[in-house]
Amino acid sequence: MKKIIVVGGGASGLVAAIIAKRHGADVTIIERNARLGKKILATGNGRCNFTNVDALPIHYNNPAFVKSVFDSFSPSETLLFFKSLGITPKIEDLGKTYPLSEQASSITDVLIYEIKRLGIEVIYEKVILSAHKETQGFVLYDQQGETYHCDRLIVATGGLALPQSGSDGTGYQIAKDLGHEITPLFPALVKLKLDSPYLKVLDGVKFPGFVSLIHQNQIIQTEFGDILFTKYGISGPTILQLSRKANALLQDHQTIYVDVKLVSELNPTDIEERLMDLKNLPVELALLGLINRKLVSVVLKEARLMADVTIEQLNPMQIKRLAQLLTSMKFKVTGSKGYEEAQVTAGGVNVNDIQPKTLESKKSKGLYFAGEIIDIDGLCGGYNLQWAWSSGYVAGLHATQ
Repeated sequence: MKKIIVVGGGASGLVAAIIAKRHGADVTIIERNARLGKKILATGNGRCNFTNVDALPIHYNNPAFVKSVFDSFSPSETLLFFKSLGITPKIEDLGKTYPLSEQASSITDVLIYEIKRLGIEVIYEKVILSAHKETQGFVLYDQQGETYHCDRLIVATGGLALPQSGSDGTGYQIAKDLGHEITPLFPALVKLKLDSPYLKVLDGVKFPGFVSLIHQNQIIQTEFGDILFTKYGISGPTILQLSRKANALLQDHQTIYVDVKLVSELNPTDIEERLMDLKNLPVELALLGLINRKLVSVVLKEARLMADVTIEQLNPMQIKRLAQLLTSMKFKVTGSKGYEEAQVTAGGVNVNDIQPKTLESKKSKGLYFAGEIIDIDGLCGGYNLQWAWSSGYVAGLHATQ
């Protein structure tokens, strides 16, 4: 019977432990918190968007690597796994999938129940700081200097996102100790900071629309959905989706912008015609039927127009300028919120150091990685938890072989 230690009792670590135990291993989880699955409870605003039924490798930063893992444990197999534990899925728009109970605790409860049912040992409130390869396995050292020995090691410590859940990056040191490269780390699925004189006025404005990421005058990504302006910048599901590419470019000291479409239902020509139909109205009143009142004052300042001037008093170029601003308003991106508000960490253990079909290290035989510690991150909407389950399954399965 192989002795396996799983470092980290989050999403990937729990599944890795369950699968390894089901395949005959002697499994111990070492968890830094006083309870398992703490980070899972924060997902989906407490509802736990535990997978996305439409998740494909192309939705992740290293798709070829993800494909090998999904070939072993796909979103459909994830649904079957959780159904067998008692979870009835509720599939919503864009493939987002929640437990029917709409409680994240349902996911943690069934996983913890299975851990107990299988008799998996859990050591709580211990932080593994380093690891070394021995002739027949591994030795781990915690913050008190205690040691733990195992034949196979699964590192599932997460990244740096949501450090309040226990993710503080200690797993990266373990990976380095065992010869692994860590690619550059930065927050992903996170709110963006903007450089704009209008943020104080715009704080709290929310509307559905298109937003694009602009680099070197080229659109590199466009999303549609809720957009929320804040006193520091911009947020909403659309922004979270853009933030991965945005932060990657900022890491490279590139200049980038977000282009916000304040009116998504009309094109510039339609807006010009609409405004001309209201030629007797003050321009402020004409705009109030199109956009939020707070946006009106910003558009007028940007267009350098007085609020009480009538549409009839505007020249064709001024009307064209208004239409352009309503369909394309650019803001410079200066950064993002930190790991405290990020949903996932971009970067991690270099996938070139890991066997894609087994998640075993190419550097250290018997070492496996699962979850966010690997340089894999996906879109917002259940994609990253799906990666956690899939990678946990593959690591847990192959660690027993």
